[in-house]
Amino acid sequence: MSEISNERGSGRRFLDMNGYQWTVVLAAWLGWGFDVFDGMLFNFVAPNCVPTLLHLPIGSPEATKAILQWTGPLTSVLLVGWALGGIFFGKVADRIGRTRTLMFTMMLYAFGTALCAFAPNLWVLGIFRFISALGIGGEWAAGAAMVAETVPEKRRLEAGALLYTSAPIGLFLATFVNLKIAGDWFKGTPEVSWRYVFLSGLLPALVAFLVRIFIKEPERWKTAAATAKPPAIAELFDAKNRPYTLSGFFMAVTALIMWWSCNAFIPVVSSGLAQTAALERGLDAAATLALKEHWKAIASYYFNWGGLIGTLMTVPAAKLLGRRPMFGIYYTLSGAAILCTFGLHLAPEARLAMYFFIGLTVFGVFGSFTYYLPELFPTRLRGTGAGFCYNIGRIIAAAGPILVSIVAKGGSDSAVRTLFWVGFVPLAGLLFLPWVVETKGRELVD
Repeated sequence: MSEISNERGSGRRFLDMNGYQWTVVLAAWLGWGFDVFDGMLFNFVAPNCVPTLLHLPIGSPEATKAILQWTGPLTSVLLVGWALGGIFFGKVADRIGRTRTLMFTMMLYAFGTALCAFAPNLWVLGIFRFISALGIGGEWAAGAAMVAETVPEKRRLEAGALLYTSAPIGLFLATFVNLKIAGDWFKGTPEVSWRYVFLSGLLPALVAFLVRIFIKEPERWKTAAATAKPPAIAELFDAKNRPYTLSGFFMAVTALIMWWSCNAFIPVVSSGLAQTAALERGLDAAATLALKEHWKAIASYYFNWGGLIGTLMTVPAAKLLGRRPMFGIYYTLSGAAILCTFGLHLAPEARLAMYFFIGLTVFGVFGSFTYYLPELFPTRLRGTGAGFCYNIGRIIAAAGPILVSIVAKGGSDSAVRTLFWVGFVPLAGLLFLPWVVETKGRELVD
């Protein structure tokens, strides 16, 4: 139980949680929201950042090809660093505690992102993104475990889903910051605006200090850490834990491949659609640039609103149907959303609007991992197990953006055609459902 569990008479409020428990949820919520905010900034600045660092004219055909070529590898660098950081810091969270790990990882990804503003070339940018990714990956495991161990058992699903709503909020914030900086404050100087966008990544550092002041370690973890041996990743594959590890891994890797393949290319697809529309309308260079920034924001807003609603919908789906049927529904609908968005002949504005349904399904399913993965493992292995399952799949998922970049070198039309085939990933993920461990109605294991 949490430190506040003795204050029964003064703290209970909304959803049976007292003030301190809500503070823990808020701290983890901010940590994950800024985590996504920092991780996604490159996607928005790539159309300006990549050509600048390659000394190419922004908006030129050569720049468009370079963006498609480099977006995939640089996204994959983020994913590999995210995976390694998640696995490493998940184990650290089981050794030194959830709160200290949360604080350190937030500082790491905040300063790593800010360093990207000073990158002189794409190789150095990749190094700084890797440093940031280590912190981004580590934050999730610490925050998810901390929330699961602090809130009441019967509110674990609600708290977990609420925790993940910060992901679309983080994307909303990234969209807004990029729109204000690149589309407003520095709209005439796109070759430098992206550097200021990266500097905004320092914001999470302030939250990290607040975590250090107000959040304590969960009593559940302190009790387990005082009596149990240190966790080892090898334990995840012993006879007892292997079914849980495979269950979490299969579901996470399916979701990660489709999410990153779709999300990483939202700015590329929307910018390409805007470029075509601008040519048809006879717009000048300044109006074309403004339309690109506007359509990038529109596509992201649709995706994020869908993700926010889809995240919350995992709660009734998991409670009423169970975890396995919930994954089945989300992956079936994810495949349909992707195939329709990129396979149907649609007007540009309609294709942008279809990102809402991709967000509702592809993004929404991630709301389940913040409660499902902690449910699979005992307290002493919770950070290690959840961090491993959620993040090891990113190494496999890293191939997705690279593959899309290779195939889509022909331009945004090629990217649309390539993304159509991503729709078969969640449908293939349905084949893993027999290995999903059902945790409906089960309490956390100490």
